[in-house]
Amino acid sequence: MSHPNFYTIKSNIELIFNNPHTRDISYNSFLPELNKVKSKRSKVEIEKANNSILFYIESADITAFRASINDIISFGKIIENTLKLCE
Repeated sequence: MSHPNFYTIKSNIELIFNNPHTRDISYNSFLPELNKVKSKRSKVEIEKANNSILFYIESADITAFRASINDIISFGKIIENTLKLCE
């Protein structure tokens, strides 16, 4: 039994980098993942700004929103671990 959506959730997340080169590598790395993750209940858009990557999330429900947030957090953790290896 499906329930109607009484609301949508919108949120923005910004990952800030020390330089545009690292931002560009991270952005280009995330694009294929973003294209793979398709959901009817949640939409994630991405754009580059100065030294940051902006994620725009719009979800139909809490569960879909949480899944989108978890994807971005996982992506951020991979970037963080990769940068630590390069130090």
